[in-house]
Amino acid sequence: MLATLGHLRPALVSTALSKKLVGAKIGDARLVREGEDDQKAFTLIDSFDNQIGAADMALIATKNDLVLIAPDTAVARQDFAAPDFVDHMPEGPVTAKLGKIVNPLRRLLVRAEGTVSCQMLKMVDDLDKTVARCRVHSFVPESGTAACMIEFMPLRGYDEEMDQLTAFVASLGEPLGTVGDIARALRGPGADYTSKPVIAMTPDQTSFHVATDIIRAQIAVARANEPGVIEDIDSEFLHDYRVALRRTRSVISLFKGVFTEDQTQQFKDRFGSLMARTGQLRDLDVHLLDRQAYLELVPPALQPGIDKLFDSLAADRGAAHAKLARFFNGQAYLREMDKLEKLFAAPKRITKGPEAERPALAFAQALIWKRYVKVCKIAGLIDDGTADEQVHDLRIHCKKLRYLIEFFAPLFGKKDTKVILKSLKTLQDNLGAFNDYSVQQEALAGMLDRLCAGNSKDAIEIATSIGALVTVLHQKQTEERARVVASFTAFNSEKTSARFRKSFKPGKTAA
Repeated sequence: MLATLGHLRPALVSTALSKKLVGAKIGDARLVREGEDDQKAFTLIDSFDNQIGAADMALIATKNDLVLIAPDTAVARQDFAAPDFVDHMPEGPVTAKLGKIVNPLRRLLVRAEGTVSCQMLKMVDDLDKTVARCRVHSFVPESGTAACMIEFMPLRGYDEEMDQLTAFVASLGEPLGTVGDIARALRGPGADYTSKPVIAMTPDQTSFHVATDIIRAQIAVARANEPGVIEDIDSEFLHDYRVALRRTRSVISLFKGVFTEDQTQQFKDRFGSLMARTGQLRDLDVHLLDRQAYLELVPPALQPGIDKLFDSLAADRGAAHAKLARFFNGQAYLREMDKLEKLFAAPKRITKGPEAERPALAFAQALIWKRYVKVCKIAGLIDDGTADEQVHDLRIHCKKLRYLIEFFAPLFGKKDTKVILKSLKTLQDNLGAFNDYSVQQEALAGMLDRLCAGNSKDAIEIATSIGALVTVLHQKQTEERARVVASFTAFNSEKTSARFRKSFKPGKTAA
């Protein structure tokens, strides 16, 4: 596999075909070697969910350099630094660009290793005058697929010859590709992780078939995140693990009648038990991620108390992580996950409910439409005086509606679904912020109670800081309520309503 980088115009052909470059005839010109080949070790760096590759970029590290390759821009370079959270790495042109595309909660990792050979070629005319240059980078990973990348090096005044060279490369017999394709090849097929796998389905497939396919895929997502949770690489591994289990439980709960009542309850209990084990660590992660934001909400004189509170939470987190890691490594957990994987891989032993054979499209429309009507009814009653519990109820129904639309997205028009989800996400973001402020106040109140019951020498200082923080959070929650009303007004527009009716009202045909 070979990619070319002009300014920077990528193209992919096979490694074998790239060898045809040396000595190749291009009109009256030919390609010849220039200088000795240079071989060195390389690593491909990306996040676990491949955010750099998804942005059609590749981050290559050698002994001395970090090199960020992107299409249609100059290559960015800076001194080598070990992969880490981007904001923990040295400043430079590479990390400046990475900061715009990589989630700050994601730690960068080595995704592939191997050797890269660099070979300089020059294009000479019939008078042996150099009219263009290119450098061929041949990557051989320890696993994954070998790949090549051509770095075009045009010479002033010879644009036509450079065009001939790039056209020749593109004619070597395979489709043009991207820098992201190079990264994907080097990682290998087993490294293409996504937290939201799209499940292929047809309108006539049974609801049972669709449900078990979705659950099987979500179990695979959870299992893919186990090593990252155990190794404590970053907090997103546990987050994705929990979301996968939450989605699984949503299928079990929302796909009413697909499984028998007894089977449904059994699945709820089994997945709920797994979820419960992760709650303490996730709660502590969320608090610790808010540390800087909390500090900025209180006056400087009260910040030392917040620091002491978070030092205590960090110690609690260490113990909670060790406990969860032991559980994940334990035989009881491994046996349970193995049983669940096998059960949904071959679901013949799962008892079917009365809706199990219903066609997927009709089933999806009934579920989505009912939930949409419910959301509109609840949201329409929310104002400045509505109880917090009703706002939280709306958040839960919005989350269920989003899950249903995402689960069944392959059955509906991609454009309309994308617009609906974008509008729903804005409402959910406001509801999520409102809920976060509420949860944070409750959690801080609980910490205050424990603090008062203990004998901490810093109790008064910490308690004073917590009191000030709760006051600020309550004010922000009040402000967020007004945004919820505004977001629902936007979500409930006539255009969005028309899209829902077009796609999801029972009786409509699939896109």
